[in-house]
Amino acid sequence: MDQNSYRRRSSPIRTTTGGSKSVNFSELLQMKYLSSGTMKLTRTFTTCLIVFSVLVAFSMIFHQHPSDSNRIMGFAEARVLDAGVFPNVTNINSDKLLGGLLASGFDEDSCLSRYQSVHYRKPSPYKPSSYLISKLRNYEKLHKRCGPGTESYKKALKQLDQEHIDGDGECKYVVWISFSGLGNRILSLASVFLYALLTDRVLLVDRGKDMDDLFCEPFLGMSWLLPLDFPMTDQFDGLNQESSRCYGYMVKNQVIDTDKTLSHLYLHLVHDYGDHDKMFFCEGDQTFIGKVPWLIVKTDNYFVPSLWLIPGFDDELNKLFPQKATVFHHLGRYLFHPTNQVWGLVTRYYEAYLSHADEKIGIQVRVFDEDPGPFQHVMDQISSCTQKEKLLPEVDTLVERSRHVNTPKHKAVLVTSLSAGYAENLKSMYWEYPTSTGEIIGVHQPSQEGYQQTEKKMHNGKALAEMYLLSLTDNLVTSAWSTFGYVAQGLGGLKPWILYRPENRTTPDPSCGRAMSMEPCFHSPPFYDCKAKTGIDTGTLVPHVRHCEDISWGLKLV
Repeated sequence: MDQNSYRRRSSPIRTTTGGSKSVNFSELLQMKYLSSGTMKLTRTFTTCLIVFSVLVAFSMIFHQHPSDSNRIMGFAEARVLDAGVFPNVTNINSDKLLGGLLASGFDEDSCLSRYQSVHYRKPSPYKPSSYLISKLRNYEKLHKRCGPGTESYKKALKQLDQEHIDGDGECKYVVWISFSGLGNRILSLASVFLYALLTDRVLLVDRGKDMDDLFCEPFLGMSWLLPLDFPMTDQFDGLNQESSRCYGYMVKNQVIDTDKTLSHLYLHLVHDYGDHDKMFFCEGDQTFIGKVPWLIVKTDNYFVPSLWLIPGFDDELNKLFPQKATVFHHLGRYLFHPTNQVWGLVTRYYEAYLSHADEKIGIQVRVFDEDPGPFQHVMDQISSCTQKEKLLPEVDTLVERSRHVNTPKHKAVLVTSLSAGYAENLKSMYWEYPTSTGEIIGVHQPSQEGYQQTEKKMHNGKALAEMYLLSLTDNLVTSAWSTFGYVAQGLGGLKPWILYRPENRTTPDPSCGRAMSMEPCFHSPPFYDCKAKTGIDTGTLVPHVRHCEDISWGLKLV
C-alpha cells in the first residue's frame, strides 16, 4: 500500500487587464440632421471604424487559448465550456447522480464532493445497470430501517450476549473493522459492502482513527458508522485466527454445531489467513454463515473476484454487473466521497496545476525497497515506459533546434510518491532539454513524505486527495502491487500502464504493460475446490476471473 501526502501550495495569482471604449450614440443620431455631405461622410466613416474595433476586440476574446479563457472566466465556468471534457451544461447536470448510482436528497453543502466530482472528470463510459441502481435503493431502505439507533438495531444488539439464538431476526449485520493502510481499507470496505448487498446485511463501519474524517456518509438518513458504544469495539484489535469465535478456528477444531445458530462470528480474511479461514469462500460454508446475525470482519484484501466463484452468488453478480470489470468503479464512486476538508485539497491543487492542461498524465510510484529513494533503475523504468507508450515525449539532448509551434500542446504530469526525486528528475529533464514534439511538459508533485504514516489523520487525508487527483487524469501509470494505484484507477475508470516490480535493482524489460481491466487485484486468493476438497488454480475456472498482471498468483476481474 502506497500512501502519499499533500503539501498545500498557494494558487497562482491571476490578473486580467482591459479597457473600454464608449460611443456617444446621441452624437451619432445628430448626424442625420447635418446638411454637409462631407461631414456626413466623415461621421459615417468614423462610426464604421468604432464598430469594427469593437468586433475585433470581441473576436480576440472568444478565440483565445483555453487556458487564457480559464484565467478570465474562473475555474468552474471554464470547465463547463471545455467541450473536450464536458460537452455542455445539460450533460453535466444530468449526470450529477452518475447515471442513477447516487441517491438524491442529500444536503449538498455537507459533502461537496458527492455531486461536484462530476465536474472534474470526463463522463464515465461505464453505466451502472438498472438492477444495481434498484439494489442500492433497496439497500438504503434496509439501512434506514435497521441502522444504529433503530428498534431493530437495539433488538439485534441484545443477541450479542447470547451463545446461540432461536430463529431469524429482522435485521442482520456485517461489521467492517478499520485495519491496515488507507488503500487496503478502501478496497476491503468495498468488498465487504458488496458482500452485504449479496446477503441482505447492513454494513456498519468501525471508524478507527480517521474514517469519519476522510469520508462523508454514503447513505441518506442513517449513519454507516458503528456506534461508539458497540459492546465488542474494545476487542477488535485482539481478534485473530486463534479467537474462539473465529470461523476458521472453529472449523479447524470441529466445534461448530450446524443445528444451532451462533449469535456472532468473526471472519479473519487478512492476507495471513489459513486454509480453514478461506472456507468462507465455499458455498456450503456460506449457508451456515448466512444464518448468523452478526458478522465481524477483519480484512486487508479486495476479495471481490472470489465472490464470483461462489455458485450461489454468481447469478446475482451477473445481474448487478453485466460489465464484470466495473465492480469497484461503481461501488467506489457510490461509497467514497471525501469530506469537505479533503475535497478542498483536491480542488485547490487541481485548479492551480492541472485544470489548464490539454492532457493530464498521472504517475504513481511505489517502491518496496527499504532504503530511501530515488533509485536510478526506477527512474529509468519510468522514462522507458512513458516514452515507449507515447505518454510523454522524448527530449533532444544533442542539439537545440527551432521548434516553433503556434499552439503547443501542454501536458501536466502529476507524480505521487513518498520520494521527491522522481518528479524532480522529470522536471529537470523537461526543463533542460527541448521535447522532440514541441510539447510543453509541466511536472507537479503535491507531497513527499519520505515514509508511510498510516496512523496520522492528516497524512491519510492528503493520501486520499492524491488518489482522487490521480483518478482525474487522462492516462495513468501505476506501480505493481500498490493498492494506492488500484483505488485511483478504479475511481477514474482507467486501465493503467503498470510499472512491473524491479528485481535486483534492475529496470525490468519490458518496463511496463497495459492492465487488462481497471479492477484491483486480489492479492491473497484461495486456491481450493470446495466440492472436490482439493487444491485448484482458481484463476482458470471462469473466463472473467484471471491472474493479475502484477502478481502472478493474484486474481482480478476482466
